[in-house]
Amino acid sequence: MGKLKSFTINFGPQHPAAHGVLRLILELDGEVVVRADPHVGLLHRGTEKLLEERNLLQGLPYFDRLDYVSIIAYEHVYSAGVENLLNLEVTISAQWTRVLFLELTRLLNHLMAITTHALDVGALTPFLWGFEEREKLIEFYERASGARIHAAYIRPGGVATPVDQTTLQDVAVFLAQFPARLNEIEEMLTNNRIWRQRLVDVGVVTLDQALSWGFTGPMLRGSSWGWDLRVAAPYETYSQINFGIPVGLHGDCFDRYLVRVEEIRQSCLIAATAVDYLTGVGSITPTEEINPNLQIEDLIAHFKKFTTGKVIPPRLWVYTAAEAPKGEFGVYFAAHGAKPWRAHLRAPGFVHLSALDGMAVDHIIADVVTLIGTQDIVFGEIDR
Repeated sequence: MGKLKSFTINFGPQHPAAHGVLRLILELDGEVVVRADPHVGLLHRGTEKLLEERNLLQGLPYFDRLDYVSIIAYEHVYSAGVENLLNLEVTISAQWTRVLFLELTRLLNHLMAITTHALDVGALTPFLWGFEEREKLIEFYERASGARIHAAYIRPGGVATPVDQTTLQDVAVFLAQFPARLNEIEEMLTNNRIWRQRLVDVGVVTLDQALSWGFTGPMLRGSSWGWDLRVAAPYETYSQINFGIPVGLHGDCFDRYLVRVEEIRQSCLIAATAVDYLTGVGSITPTEEINPNLQIEDLIAHFKKFTTGKVIPPRLWVYTAAEAPKGEFGVYFAAHGAKPWRAHLRAPGFVHLSALDGMAVDHIIADVVTLIGTQDIVFGEIDR
């Protein structure tokens, strides 16, 4: 008598819906998933160990490359961690500037998440519309920092440069026009029969499961708990802003899609509040300027300060976290001299991908693509 055996296949790492260099070993019973085993490490760059070999200023650019869809959000957590470690204070104007770009970054991330998710399950048009809007947001990055992607804009102690009034006016125009385009994207998807068939009741995660798996961000809020660090543990000027925290009811892929759409709308309101404040107060005063009349000894001292870094008293450690677009991103530092003795990153995408097996079992293989899309994973932070 023959013996039944499950069929094992490779999903990725070259698959266009793998959202990076993900290799997924799927064990199938026909088309039904019995087990999903994520294999990560194909992009591994040893970021944490690299941080331990550089001073606190030199470590900043690595965070632009962790989640290359939420650049400024990740460099913000690093900068906040350094500020907590060194007990630095940030001016109110710089805090509002941070809030503005953090929410513009959330728009960048969620537009990517929603439109590429739609692309994964067969809808091309929202992807084209969304990337047209993302190009406008990237231009604001470029005008503020000089870089389209790797901005290094939020830095320990504040921001790199003030935002000029012309840019603030253009951001205000964008925020006024953008909701109409978001409505078009939602009109294309939300009540679309095919979209609903691919997402409703797929990847259901109960609240107990979400908590036990360590979910944060839209993945947790989609399972009905409105946990958001911007409200639960406010930072920068979020405590001065009224905004809603959308939650799902059923915990499926469709709920997580709706949560991200509503978070885009709330981010527009938060960013508009920041624009109003910054338009009223004018430019930011730089925290430090180089005197053009410095002598060579002063220049050497200045050079040494920025290459050696600030010496940190030993036995100091700090964990700093913020509500990044994908969930709670945290940075742990144990200080020693001018470099971190230990650096560890809490990446939300790593936690969410770890739960893929639990989410995929008893679904068909086509649903795996939907599940990867709803997790909104980027491998820079996973393979850190």
